[in-house]
Amino acid sequence: MTESNKKIVIALGGNALQDSNSPATAEAQLEVVKRTCNYIVEIVKKNYQIAIVHGNGPQVGRILLASETAKDATPVMPFDVIGAMSQGYIGYHIQQALTAALKKEEKDISVVTLVTQVVVDGEDPGFQNPTKPIGSFYTEEEAKKLMEEKGYIMKEDAGRGWRRVVASPIPRRIVEIDTVKRLWDSTIVITAGGGGVPVVELPDGSLEGVAAVIDKDFAAELLAEQIEADALLILTEVDKASIHFNKPNQLDLDFMTVAEAEQYIAEGHFAPGSMLPKIRAAVKFAKKNPGKKAIIASLFKAVEAIEGRSGTTITL
Repeated sequence: MTESNKKIVIALGGNALQDSNSPATAEAQLEVVKRTCNYIVEIVKKNYQIAIVHGNGPQVGRILLASETAKDATPVMPFDVIGAMSQGYIGYHIQQALTAALKKEEKDISVVTLVTQVVVDGEDPGFQNPTKPIGSFYTEEEAKKLMEEKGYIMKEDAGRGWRRVVASPIPRRIVEIDTVKRLWDSTIVITAGGGGVPVVELPDGSLEGVAAVIDKDFAAELLAEQIEADALLILTEVDKASIHFNKPNQLDLDFMTVAEAEQYIAEGHFAPGSMLPKIRAAVKFAKKNPGKKAIIASLFKAVEAIEGRSGTTITL
């Protein structure tokens, strides 16, 4: 993929927003986002057209914790409202940092955050089996205490600790997709942040928020489909997807067909809390868009991955 003006939807992983070695403050997040945007602008310099989707798990968890802690002084915010709040402040940081990075490169491109609603099915099985990690990591002892005291559902997350999990329904429709399309040629849109604010459609056609977090990789895949992107680029902490991860026989993957990826999924190679949703989203995009590709790669090697020199590429 070397031609200019190809469309790419970029899904940013947690390491693009937060450094595990830094405090979980807004100021620290902005510094990480500034570094992230230096990598994103390198993609723009290659004349690719982009939209950005980001995660929000830790941020949603912290906003909820702050709201619950202050419940005696001010009412606790509903979960869907907290999702919208996270879209606003994360998007603001990306807007600010990416605009500055673009100006340094003398690129006069507008950047805007769109508070985005995403329709889910109220009967989605995800509501019966919460799987989406949010918030901070806890020890097993701390997690058990939270389960007892607050009724949270806590699960171990890919060997990194215990986290609260909430419902993660499949995205069905991006409500503001027509606005994204209208803005596309002139603006970099930060959209479907955190997977979008999950809403259900009522019988009268109105929308109502629900307590859930949509996986941002699936939302990015849906966006890529609907704007007819040439590639879905899922950026994360590792250079490539692997089988036998963290074992002596770990094998990093340069390429996978959809069939190979589905076989590896069936064999249980990808952790549910981290790589599995990325692989599933990539498979879905590649399967629905013959001739196009999904790429899973490190944030720090984004351009190399687009050009086939790094990352894991998934095609039909």
